[in-house]
Amino acid sequence: MKLGFLYAGQGSQHAGMGADLYEAFSAFRAVYDHAEVDFDLKKVTFEDPDGIINQTRYTQPCMVAFAAGMTAVLREKGIIPEVAAGLSLGEYSALQAAGVFDSKTAVELVAFRGKAMAQAVQDRPCGMAAVLMLGREQLAECCRQAGEAGVVEIANYNCPTQTAIAGESAAAAKAAELLSSKGGRAIKLNVSAAFHSALMQPAADEFYEAIKDVAFGKPSIPFYSNTLGKQMEDFSDMPGYLARHLKSPVYFVDELNALQAAGAPA
Repeated sequence: MKLGFLYAGQGSQHAGMGADLYEAFSAFRAVYDHAEVDFDLKKVTFEDPDGIINQTRYTQPCMVAFAAGMTAVLREKGIIPEVAAGLSLGEYSALQAAGVFDSKTAVELVAFRGKAMAQAVQDRPCGMAAVLMLGREQLAECCRQAGEAGVVEIANYNCPTQTAIAGESAAAAKAAELLSSKGGRAIKLNVSAAFHSALMQPAADEFYEAIKDVAFGKPSIPFYSNTLGKQMEDFSDMPGYLARHLKSPVYFVDELNALQAAGAPA
């Protein structure tokens, strides 16, 4: 059995996360002290006095810094992953753990990414919802019908009975109404944009232009991709892949199945 690190995505953030670790571990501190972003990363993550940690542009670097800090602490203790994967934003933490870029680059990349994603929908009310008890085909049909009210798409395939939709508020509300009539249930997610949907195209374009000349490394361990739903083997165009990942559905259940087949714990 292989030791795999699986990193959480956006939505699991909370004020105060990592404050005790920052005081206790120099490896954790180093991640925060070296990252250069346009806000006080430590203050927002550890205190959040202005209540902004749930806003996309702040959430993403805060989450990735925390994960990179944890990875550094575990590595210092001799706990090193043999495979890495993450859910949505968690892919950046997995790529950092695999050595595709360092922690400073990871935090700074997602700081730009989060800002671009927030700006892409700043004038378009939108959001995401988890959908329970409805299969892929039924949900896809609900989104197709609700599409008359605006953009709404399946964004995450998390498990056979839990998916997520993303889109404009009116269309998402219509989709929730339709899926409820088919026995499904929608739960609004604690995010401030419509991730992994066509609404992210402007952000994907801007992000690609910003990172197209970044020098990415090759992973030292197998990395499993949300966008592919399996192990990623071609790292020749990371700017293109990361831009595509931003707007493409997350095939998380497929990714987990591939990890389990490869010997990582279920």
